[in-house]
Amino acid sequence: MANGYIPRPDTEFNAWFVNFAAYVNAHLLELGLVAGDVTAMNTSKTNWDSAFPAHVTAHAAGEAAAQLKDQRRAESETAIRFLARLLQTKTQVDDAERQAMGITVRDTEQTPIGPPTTKPVLQIDTRDRLRHTIGFADEGTPTSKGKPFGVSAAEIHVKIGDPPPIDASQTVFLATDTRTPYVADFDGGDANKTAHYMARWLSTRGEPGPWSETVSATIGA
Repeated sequence: MANGYIPRPDTEFNAWFVNFAAYVNAHLLELGLVAGDVTAMNTSKTNWDSAFPAHVTAHAAGEAAAQLKDQRRAESETAIRFLARLLQTKTQVDDAERQAMGITVRDTEQTPIGPPTTKPVLQIDTRDRLRHTIGFADEGTPTSKGKPFGVSAAEIHVKIGDPPPIDASQTVFLATDTRTPYVADFDGGDANKTAHYMARWLSTRGEPGPWSETVSATIGA
């Protein structure tokens, strides 16, 4: 309540004010009041009795107007979209006219796909003798087998034997694979050696992305 006893909501205040004013005016003598003591209150009550119903009426009219406005907008958007779709099928309508009307101007030029910006994450399965099964996924979605948009394949390099490579220049090309995993088989002479792998994505235009971290595994005998 505002002021401790006057209700804040207008409807509750109105009911409270009606009761308060009626009681005070009916019991002036018992309350030790004279007519002049309640003049300001009675004047404000008269003004309130005019303003409050007007507000209620206006508020109801506003809500009705808002509902009607929303309905008419939905109807208008439906009609506009229908006409805009129709205009898009007309050979007479060119891009300058589409722009003038403020409707979609279709992009007829293909956006070039640049080189990949993310790296593969490699996992090596060493359970089979003289074989590594190399799983690869994108660092942004490491639990998914899908390649990033615009990527065609993973380029895999390897260095057999220690020490690990400092960078890709110390590795040799192993394979280009479009689908994980890649299976690498080794000769017996490589048994018990360590294979160090690096990989990078290739775009659909053959552009390479950044190299992955080096992942190492022993070639089981």
